Amino acid sequence: MDNTFREALLSGNPSLMAKIPKSDLHNHTLMGCRLQDMEAFYGKPIPPFVYQGNGIHDVDRWIEKDYLPVFRKPGAFETALRSAFRQAEEDGVRVLEMSIDIGIGAFLNLSPREVAEIFQTIQRETAPDIDFRPDLGIARPLDPGRLLPLLAAFLEVGYFRGIDLYDDELSQPVQRFRELYRMARSAGLKCKAHVGEFGSADSIRETVETLELDVIQHGIAAAASEEVMKWLAERRIPLNICPTSNVILERVPSLKQHPARILFDYGVILTINTDDLIIFGQSVSQEYLNLFQAGVFSAEELEEIRQNGLSA
Repeated sequence: MDNTFREALLSGNPSLMAKIPKSDLHNHTLMGCRLQDMEAFYGKPIPPFVYQGNGIHDVDRWIEKDYLPVFRKPGAFETALRSAFRQAEEDGVRVLEMSIDIGIGAFLNLSPREVAEIFQTIQRETAPDIDFRPDLGIARPLDPGRLLPLLAAFLEVGYFRGIDLYDDELSQPVQRFRELYRMARSAGLKCKAHVGEFGSADSIRETVETLELDVIQHGIAAAASEEVMKWLAERRIPLNICPTSNVILERVPSLKQHPARILFDYGVILTINTDDLIIFGQSVSQEYLNLFQAGVFSAEELEEIRQNGLSA
């Protein structure tokens, strides 16, 4: 085991932890930036996120009411990207997978190629040493049939590396997205989906089988089923978990009781990630320290998890 990693954990110092190479594989680009950076750009405070017990709908409400107005100001997209890349670079992230909503082009009047060019330019200027793997995000409440031409246009650019289904996982049957995922897989994209955050263990297995997933975002509900955990472990399907997000959105009672412990003990591959830094306020370094200080994992176990992310 890397002694510097152990020492960073024992120190409890996020600055020391930030010097350790790590990954962030569950990061929503425009939500992966620092709140203070966006407030400085906007010129006034952005109301903080307050959870009101309505699941992912509270996140959607905050985005719509309090965050999207920032993007009416020219340059907001570029500012958020720079902040997200800079934060990852300063936190020691060496492998970064961030998703950008497939509708961002229409929202900002940009073509898929222009979206990709902005990503490329800002990463090159801000975090050139990061192994960056951009994903296309698909909001689950949308009509997947209408998204097929748009997905084809983004795939034609040849820049994006993965696809991620997110938002309200209970909004419509996952079978409706099969054709989108077939198209993405045929183009060589890594297939991910948010599932088992608010849904059940059975929904995790169903989604993996239906969409032929490579990776699960969240997936913590698997801890309720020994059968599903064993199934995931046997197939070596990783869960990109986001502990603070799960606590704030009341998917788990506390960090100390996070089901990551159960999942790990059943041999499920885990990685530790930020989800939405602008909302949940925790870097990857802080997530590692939080889990260690809560007694969820030992230093040796966290080292195994860290290596999972770096080798993803």
